[in-house]
Amino acid sequence: MMNASVRTIEKFIPFPYSIKQISRRCSPVGGFPSLYQRRFLGSKLSRMSENSVRCDLGLQPKAECVFPASDDHIEEAIDAIKAGKVIAVPTDTIYGFACDACSAEAVNRIYEIKGRKHTSPLAICVADVPDISRFALVDHLPHGLLDSLLPGPVTVVLKRGESSILEKSLNPGLDSIGVRVPDFDFIRAIARGAKSALALTSANLSGQLSSVSVKDFENLWRHCAFVYDGGLLPSGRAGSTVVDLIKPGAYKILRNGSALEETTAILQKFGLEETP
Repeated sequence: MMNASVRTIEKFIPFPYSIKQISRRCSPVGGFPSLYQRRFLGSKLSRMSENSVRCDLGLQPKAECVFPASDDHIEEAIDAIKAGKVIAVPTDTIYGFACDACSAEAVNRIYEIKGRKHTSPLAICVADVPDISRFALVDHLPHGLLDSLLPGPVTVVLKRGESSILEKSLNPGLDSIGVRVPDFDFIRAIARGAKSALALTSANLSGQLSSVSVKDFENLWRHCAFVYDGGLLPSGRAGSTVVDLIKPGAYKILRNGSALEETTAILQKFGLEETP
């Protein structure tokens, strides 16, 4: 039977978490064990900081979930991604929510946070241009095109192909995928360390303005294991330029974004023709 101390703690655990759920969600994490962990979990601690658990459960003041987007926090962020958590990160355009693109549970969590329909596809972020071939078909593209476009504020839409290692649960029913290699070392280091693609979408409620500072989505901090602050981003709220490169020899601009002119110039330099 649950003793009085445990019943007392349950009164302060926000719905819908129970003691059993807390035990699962507070699976070993890094840092010093909390009073709750010492008394009731008795588990060893892994590298992820205790803050991630407390933020994830809404037990911590939200400002304490926010850390600088610096090298000191890369390993912490990698651990969170590997554990199936959602983090908020700066990119070379706007702030985004990121998680392991190969974790269906984490991807679903992003949709819940944003209040977004599952029919709206998510893009992925990879660390380096050569990584794109693990997730999408690139053999039809002119040699050097992707290296000229990326890293940068561009999302390239490509066919996934049968060889893609992406989970089928990501953007079900679509045979294409938007891929980013942001010109921002912090998020690329996370993707590299996680050895996976990151599902990436803007850090805001669906339909609202994109975020160029962490304050812009302060009401959503509590849903993230960590929020990483890269300061005020200078590119504005337009986001990346999205270009469809599925058809050989052709391109189609799907969203103007923040780098339309530069992107178009590169595409035409490589002999691609625009399609309506």
